[in-house]
Amino acid sequence: MSINVRSYDREKDYERVGRFLTDTYRPGKQHANWFLSRWEYMHFHPMLDNAVLPCIGIWEDNGTIIGVANFEHSLGLTYFQVHPKYSFLKPDMLTYAEKHLIGTKEDGTKYIGALINDFDTEFETAAKQYDFHESSEYSECMSEFVIPVPFPEISVPDGFRIISLADKDDLYKTNRLIYRGFNHPGEPPKTGPEERRLMQSAPNFNKYLNIIIQADNGDYCSYAGLWYEPELNIAYVEPVCTDPDYRLRGLGTAAVLEGIRRCGELGASLAFVGNEIPFYISMGFKKLYNINLWTKEIPA
Repeated sequence: MSINVRSYDREKDYERVGRFLTDTYRPGKQHANWFLSRWEYMHFHPMLDNAVLPCIGIWEDNGTIIGVANFEHSLGLTYFQVHPKYSFLKPDMLTYAEKHLIGTKEDGTKYIGALINDFDTEFETAAKQYDFHESSEYSECMSEFVIPVPFPEISVPDGFRIISLADKDDLYKTNRLIYRGFNHPGEPPKTGPEERRLMQSAPNFNKYLNIIIQADNGDYCSYAGLWYEPELNIAYVEPVCTDPDYRLRGLGTAAVLEGIRRCGELGASLAFVGNEIPFYISMGFKKLYNINLWTKEIPA
């Protein structure tokens, strides 16, 4: 065993980390690492701070990736991807995060946040020993949907229809829907369509699995982005939103379920989403576990 840690190199490591995430998938309620879909979504998101990507840590054993400590968009909140046989690395990964993945709060306080699955008591114990404290400021979760066979036909109210970006990829309309759907005020900035183009350039972005509910007047009303991972036969839901003018009509539910249905046609047996709000639970998702935030302030 010859373990070393080094900085992330996007050109050399992006695909290798993706391979690592796929290889370490463990079906069931205690799958610990990110899905490949989230890793890909992170890298092609306009909010990503590319300048600090080298702060991500890569652990290798004789050249094989066995662990990753990474942020998602910017420094501060840290996620830990670990090969099950190398769980003893977690304290070392916390130490790395304290040195290289420090964030800054609005008041100037330096801190490090560690996202830890609630079933990982070993990691929680290590966090306590390193003076991290569990915080209620932020949390995530993972929920699962068992895809039925056959899948019921998805319908929408009169005056609406289901399409996908494969039918009509209007970058302006899609960007306006997502901007408004996430409750931003006013109209979106002019750079929005180019940001959509960036996100669609992700290697596994499939326009057929990105569902739009369109009104008869042409408006884009609801959006559901689905990612399909053929090696694992799973789907990942991200992002989902509905324009405020069209909410409470079942359009968002229809968009998500249609995307899941299409993933099922391709071979997916499970769909996952990082959420537990009633919107998802009501359509059949069941929460698997929480991902809790542990924080530590870093002296100036």
